[in-house]
Amino acid sequence: MSRWPAQLIQAGSNISKGWVSNVTLVKNFWNDDQGQDLIEYTLLMAFVALASAALFLGAGGSIKGIWTVSNSQLENANASAS
Repeated sequence: MSRWPAQLIQAGSNISKGWVSNVTLVKNFWNDDQGQDLIEYTLLMAFVALASAALFLGAGGSIKGIWTVSNSQLENANASAS
């Protein structure tokens, strides 16, 4: 469970400590790893999506070449069979 709401109230109401409570607040924020897994999985999913898109775009020319060759061979076979 996150400690943030209580710390924010404490830091806001306890102005006399000032700098110390702000430093403590920043340290706790830096060390709090709640939600880190969600961000990591989101970044991983974005990387996989970008890699897949790049692969599909790169393979598009090859697939077009294969279909062009296949189409011309079928047209030649049809022309010679008629």
